[in-house]
Amino acid sequence: MASTVIQAFNEFLANTVNLRKEDTQTARSSRDWLVDQIAGFPDKVDKFPRIYNEKITFFGSFARRTKKRPLDDVDIMICLSAEGSTYYEGLTTISIDVASNAERLKSLCNTDSNTLNSIRVVNKFVSALKTVPQYRSAETKRNQEAAILQLNSYDWNFDIVPCFFTSPDSTGKSYYLIPDGSGGWKKTDPRIDQERTSRINQANDGNVLNIIRVIKYWNKRPTMPSASSYLLETMILNYYESKSGKASQFVDIEIPSILEYIWLNITNDVQDPKGIQGNINHLTDEERSKISTRAWRDKNKAEEARSFERNNEYSRSIKKWAEVFGDDFPSYE
Repeated sequence: MASTVIQAFNEFLANTVNLRKEDTQTARSSRDWLVDQIAGFPDKVDKFPRIYNEKITFFGSFARRTKKRPLDDVDIMICLSAEGSTYYEGLTTISIDVASNAERLKSLCNTDSNTLNSIRVVNKFVSALKTVPQYRSAETKRNQEAAILQLNSYDWNFDIVPCFFTSPDSTGKSYYLIPDGSGGWKKTDPRIDQERTSRINQANDGNVLNIIRVIKYWNKRPTMPSASSYLLETMILNYYESKSGKASQFVDIEIPSILEYIWLNITNDVQDPKGIQGNINHLTDEERSKISTRAWRDKNKAEEARSFERNNEYSRSIKKWAEVFGDDFPSYE
C-alpha cells in the first residue's frame, strides 16, 4: 500500500523487482566457494584441463547488477590454460588446435584429431562437478554453452562456461573463446559489457540500474512476446549513452521516454556493443511489432500516470501505473 507515487515505486522496487540483499550475498558467497572447488579439479579429476585462474571472470546480468527478481541463474566463466594451442577462425565457427604435448586437452579432442571439441569440454565439467561431495544430490547437465549446476539448497542455477583467453590479435585485442553449442568455439568479451554498464550508470549518478531492472520486469509481463534480457539492456544503455542530461533518481520520470525509445527502435536491428556478434535482435518481425505496439500503449499510460501525479491525483496515478506493471504494483492506501 502506498499514498504517493514515489512510495509506490520504492516499494515495487524493494519488494518485487530488485533482488533480495540476502539472496545476492548468499549467491556471491556460494559462487566464490564453487570457483574454489573447480580450481582444485586439475589435481583431483583425471585429465581435467589446467585452469588459468587469473582470467576466471563473472558475467551476465547478476555480475553487472542488472538482474531482476527472481534470481534464477549466476554465470561464471572458468578460463582454461591453452597450453600452447592455437585457434583458427572459419566462416561460421572457431576451431582450436591442441598442441601435441597438451595431454589433458588432447583427451577432449574430436576422435583421431587435434581439434578441441567444446561439447566434450563442457561435459568434462559436468562429470567433474559430480565428484564434489556437496553436489552429489544436485542436478548437473549441459546446455549449448555451459555446464548447469542446480543445487537443492538454492533457487538459482550456476551456469559454468569453460573458456580460453586469446593472445592479442593484430589490432591488439584479446577475446574469450567460449563453446558455440556445436562443438566449436566463438568469441566474446564480458569485460566490455561490464565496463559499459558501469560507465553509463556512473555517468547518470547510479540511477540507470533500477531503470534497467524495472523495464526488464515490464518485458516479462504476459502482455507481449519477451525480448532477450541482454537485448533490452543494450537498448536502454544505448538510449542513455546518446541522451543529453542525466537519468532521474525517480524511476517513473524515466519510464515514458524509455518505452518510447523501445517503441521506435525494437523493430530495428540492434548491434552488439562488443562489436563481435553483429545484430543481437533475433526477434521475428511479428514479435518486434507486438513489443513495439505494447511499448507505445504503455508509454501513453505512463504519460497519463505522470500527468495525474503532477496534478496530485496520486490514487489515479498509482492505478494507471498498475496497468503498466500489473497486479504486483502497490495499490493506493
